[in-house]
Amino acid sequence: MLDADRVRVLVEVAHAGSIAAAAERMSFTAPALSQQLAKLERELGCALVERSRTGVRLTRAGRVLLAYGERVVGELRDAESAVRAAAGEPPQRLSLGAFASAGKLLVPGALAAFGQAHPQVRLSLSDVEPPDGYGLVTSGELDLLITHRYPGVQPPAATGLHRERILVDPLLLVLPEGHPAAGTAPRLADLADQEWICGAPGISNRVALESAAAAEGVRVPVAYETRDYEVMLALIRAGVGIGLVPRMILDDAPASGWVAAPPAGAPLAREISIVHRRRPPAPVPAMVDMLRRSARRAPH
Repeated sequence: MLDADRVRVLVEVAHAGSIAAAAERMSFTAPALSQQLAKLERELGCALVERSRTGVRLTRAGRVLLAYGERVVGELRDAESAVRAAAGEPPQRLSLGAFASAGKLLVPGALAAFGQAHPQVRLSLSDVEPPDGYGLVTSGELDLLITHRYPGVQPPAATGLHRERILVDPLLLVLPEGHPAAGTAPRLADLADQEWICGAPGISNRVALESAAAAEGVRVPVAYETRDYEVMLALIRAGVGIGLVPRMILDDAPASGWVAAPPAGAPLAREISIVHRRRPPAPVPAMVDMLRRSARRAPH
């Protein structure tokens, strides 16, 4: 039988991205963790990680074991929580992961309300950009994840997890003030000769833009690459390009220098969801309810 502590080392190294970072998180030395990994590899008779100057990369066998290891670590954490609850000890922590705009617009009110209702629970918040974070929930490192899915993007598998959509956030076409198409509802095909601002290839908003354009039979040129919507809006205000921006972002941005409207054709929107384990311990359901309320208050 595999040693659970060594399996946990693999999980921590995979999540941290390097042996040194995992060692710091686990309060071990890097050589000690490296020795544990080596013992695990000897037990299995195959390499689990490939080491480099920039960190580690899991082999195919390592990725297979990681999927099982995350579930094992998560079940052990659940077991500890259940035993403590049976002994009368109230929950003491709740960890939340969220992408940037959700962390700014959905999370603060929920955290404040939760803190008032559950002052004994220590809250933590981590920046987690989609599609990352599912493994952190599976292993119990995160109790809750707020994530998104753009049109044309396949969501990660949620094996053993519960994923619930709490908000549909429309993508609006944003143009500089005075643009010839301002005040109209053009199709993306009508703007195929414009300079677009979007994320790099493979980034969710780039995939959404390219998928929507392809559905209209055109390709759109991306002249400026940024995944930061504040940068995108600054460039649009300067008149150097156009872009698709979630309404949630626009509602929190200074309303000057740009105009926005839904593009003609099929509606485009990103789906914002919460992800947690299928049997979440208290007080996770309470936080889920507060995040639902925050989503209902958000403009649609």
